Amino acid sequence: MTTNEKFFTKFSNGVKFPLIGYGTWLSDNPETLEKCLRVALDAGYRYIDTAYLYKNEHVIGEVLEEYYKAGKFKREDIFLTTKLPLQGHVPEDAEYFIQYSLKALKTDYIDLYLIHNACCAKMDPNTKEPIEAEPEILEPNNVPHIDTWRVLEKYYKQGTFRAIGVSNFTVPQLEDLYNKAEVKPQNLQVELHIFSRRRALVEFCEKHNITVTSYATLGSPARKTGFIKNFDDKWPEADCLNHPLVQELSQKYKKTPAQILLRHLIHLKISVIPKSLTPSRIQENFDVFDFDLSEEDIKRFDEIKEDIRLFIYPHLKKSAFFPCYD
Repeated sequence: MTTNEKFFTKFSNGVKFPLIGYGTWLSDNPETLEKCLRVALDAGYRYIDTAYLYKNEHVIGEVLEEYYKAGKFKREDIFLTTKLPLQGHVPEDAEYFIQYSLKALKTDYIDLYLIHNACCAKMDPNTKEPIEAEPEILEPNNVPHIDTWRVLEKYYKQGTFRAIGVSNFTVPQLEDLYNKAEVKPQNLQVELHIFSRRRALVEFCEKHNITVTSYATLGSPARKTGFIKNFDDKWPEADCLNHPLVQELSQKYKKTPAQILLRHLIHLKISVIPKSLTPSRIQENFDVFDFDLSEEDIKRFDEIKEDIRLFIYPHLKKSAFFPCYD
C-alpha cells in the first residue's frame, strides 16, 4: 500500500485508513464485478468495501487472490472492509458470518469489520437469511449491541480484525456502545453527502477519535433497487451531482461534479467509497488527489441547509432500534 500520507487518515490505534475505496454494493453479477475490480485495482484503488449482504465477497476474494499470485501486490497492500449482516447479531450467529467472510475473501484477517446496521432481525437457520414478519418487513430480534460487539472485540484482540466499527447507528446508539465497549469503535460508516451532513454524528466521532466513512456521497441514484422491493413509502430525492454549487465548482476547478463531491469529504478527512460499474467513472472517482478545494469553497458547502435522508429502511421499521438514522 502506498505510503503517501495524503491518501490516508488513521484509526485511534494508529492503523492507516485509506480516504478512498471502491464500493461494491449492488455489484452481485460476478462477471461484471470481476471486470470492475480489475479496473479499480489497476487504477490504483487498494481499499475495497464489501459486506455479507452484498453477496459478492467470494468474487472479491478470487480476484484478489489472482493478483496476489501474479505478484502484482501483497495482502498487506490491500485494505478490506466487510460487515456483519443484521440477521447475525446473536453472538453465535456472528461467529458464523465472520468465518464465512474470512473464507470467502480468502484471507486470515480483515482490516475493518463493521456491524452493518443498528437494527437486527431474526435469522432462518437453514438459509441464514433474515425472516420476514410480514411481506417486505423483517422480524426484529433486538439483540443488545454490546452483546454483538463483544464478538468483534474478541476477534480484534486476537488480531483477526485490525479495526472494528459500526454502520447506520444514531448518536445515542453509538454513544451507548462507546460507553460500554472495552475496545472503542474505530469507524462509523453512514449515509453522508451535501444534503445530509450528519453534523451531530461527525462531531461525536471527532470528539471520540472515531473515523467516518461516507456512503451515498454522490447521491446513490440506484439505491431503491437494493432493497426487498420498491416500497410504497415515498423515498426522498436529492440530486447531489447537479446542485448549483457543485456545478459551479466543477467549472472552476475543471473537475467533474463527482470529483468535487468526493474531494469535499476527503478534505474533511472523511473516507469515501464510490461505486461504479463504468470503467471510465471508476478511474475518474479515484483521480481526486491532484487538486484540493480552497477553504473558502469548503465553507460554502455549509450554506446548504437541506437535510434529506436518501435511505429510509422501511423494512426495518419493527425494530426497537429503528430508525437507525437521526
